[in-house]
Amino acid sequence: MATYQFLCPECGPFEVTLPMGTASARHTCPECRCAARRVFCAPHLGRLDPAVADAFAREERSRDAPEIVSGVPPGRRPV
Repeated sequence: MATYQFLCPECGPFEVTLPMGTASARHTCPECRCAARRVFCAPHLGRLDPAVADAFAREERSRDAPEIVSGVPPGRRPV
């Protein structure tokens, strides 16, 4: 799901959550039922928890340059 922003000429901005890629150029305002135009803005990528953002970055880096492990990490027993 993605959050899309629209601008109603009467009520102002509002957001709608829709499946990604399904938003049209116009959407009905939930308050006054007027046609509102879609506003293009930057995605909210900065709202991620730092630990989650780090996990995403580590996973992305591992696609081209996986971490090399030469032994069992300390404090863990092999199973």
